[in-house]
Amino acid sequence: MPVFAGIMAGISAAASLGKGIAGAAQASSQNARARANYEAQQQAAENAAMVQNQYNRLAFEAEKINYQQQREYDWQTAVQQWQYQTEIQDFEYLQTAKQYLGSIENTQQQLVYNSIAAREAKEQEQASLAEILNNDAFQREGMVIERLQNEGRASLLQAGSSRTKAIQSTVAEQGRNAAILTASLVSAGQQSQRSMRDIEMGRYASDLKARNAMMIEPERLPDMPKPIKPPERMFVEPMYVNPAFTPRPAQQNIFAPLVSGIAGTAGTLMKAAESGGAFGY
Repeated sequence: MPVFAGIMAGISAAASLGKGIAGAAQASSQNARARANYEAQQQAAENAAMVQNQYNRLAFEAEKINYQQQREYDWQTAVQQWQYQTEIQDFEYLQTAKQYLGSIENTQQQLVYNSIAAREAKEQEQASLAEILNNDAFQREGMVIERLQNEGRASLLQAGSSRTKAIQSTVAEQGRNAAILTASLVSAGQQSQRSMRDIEMGRYASDLKARNAMMIEPERLPDMPKPIKPPERMFVEPMYVNPAFTPRPAQQNIFAPLVSGIAGTAGTLMKAAESGGAFGY
């Protein structure tokens, strides 16, 4: 019986020791897996940070290139627009200047026409007045002849006081007719003067209207302001991305199971030894 108990104690001690060794091996295996996972996570974080930094650098360089290309495009567009606007401004000024010269020519022609028309009107008025003067002269000459004839007839037909009265009557009638002709002539002269003034006023009004219709001399506009390049943009380097923090794994104590197994083995052997002494062996 004591032999059997010793065998059982040895088996139990061996089992405790094996359990301790197995626990230590399991803890070591778990620690190895934890370290492998930690290293894999750390490597993945470093790879992710490296990829992110590479992307940030490429994006930053691409942004600078795009900015420079867009800046050059905007500058060339501004220069072309300035040149185009300058040409348009020059073209419009030349067109306006041509219209102004045409307006001057038209005004001069209108003034010449007004002068010719006024001169012809004056000549017609002078011709009319000359005709009136000629008619007056003819009428006065006719009146003189008629008076002489009447006086001659009165001298032949009458004598004494009757002849004197006849001559006086003839002279009086001729005086009245002469006065009528003189008044008519004065009126015609005054009317001619009024007509001349009207002709001059009409010419002045026509000249004034022509000058007012003439275009104002155009003035060249100030030169188009040249385009100015805007200030250069300030670029900020992308921030360096560090790998994400990976916490270290908790490590299990591989000696605890072994120590526990050894302690269990020792305890079992001690109990077996004590039990053998009790039975007297």
